Amino acid sequence: MTNQNIRVVARIIALPEKVEAVKAVLLGIIEPTRQEAGCIRYELLQNESDPTDFTFVEEWASDDALDTHLATPHFKEVGAKLAGLLAADPDIRRYSVLA
Repeated sequence: MTNQNIRVVARIIALPEKVEAVKAVLLGIIEPTRQEAGCIRYELLQNESDPTDFTFVEEWASDDALDTHLATPHFKEVGAKLAGLLAADPDIRRYSVLA
């Protein structure tokens, strides 16, 4: 199976006392991102057994669409808003579908 779409899994770990603040920031980026050209899927998950653990599961039409997303003002603002709220740097991984 060949698929040119790009998948992203982005894991964000909040400080325990900042879970609600992180959730608010992350929820705020969903709708503008879903309106972007090339965005196929953009979901935010929260770990049921560890509420500090958030994961975005994304699908983009191309690397170019994803790169454009990463340069948008609403995405760039998230980094500043999350300063001091996270236990570690976000772990963002880009994948190609093999099968």
